[in-house]
Amino acid sequence: MVTGLRPGTAYSFTVRARDAAGNVSPASPAVRLTTPGTDDGRATAPTAFRATGHRAHGAYYVDLSWVPPRVDGAIAEYEIHLDGRRATSLVFGGSAPRDRATYSFYVGRDAGVSHRVRVRVRAMLPDGTWGGFSVERTVTTGPGR
Repeated sequence: MVTGLRPGTAYSFTVRARDAAGNVSPASPAVRLTTPGTDDGRATAPTAFRATGHRAHGAYYVDLSWVPPRVDGAIAEYEIHLDGRRATSLVFGGSAPRDRATYSFYVGRDAGVSHRVRVRVRAMLPDGTWGGFSVERTVTTGPGR
């Protein structure tokens, strides 16, 4: 049984056998299939996404938190987008968080500047594909003019 497949996704499977002596057979011909349905990303998007701002040591930061999508396997990498563009990748070493992930990043030192930061995040799934995006949040840091 194969689990963790995404809807509306093409897959290719081969089979190799290993005997008791450790010999491995050549791969069988590939069997290709596409799972039914459509993948709108909702099932693989982080949920409960929050974005807030804070000031520390004269600098402004945006703090993110989210619940990782429930998939077969751990999610160790996320992509963070700001204002519609990829800003950074976040890779957890060791044990990736399963209940709530958090990340904080620097956005500037200028006092009295409002930073409108539209933020969204998505996960690299265990199958090597990107999941859906979280909802987008807007954060304003610093005092407005």
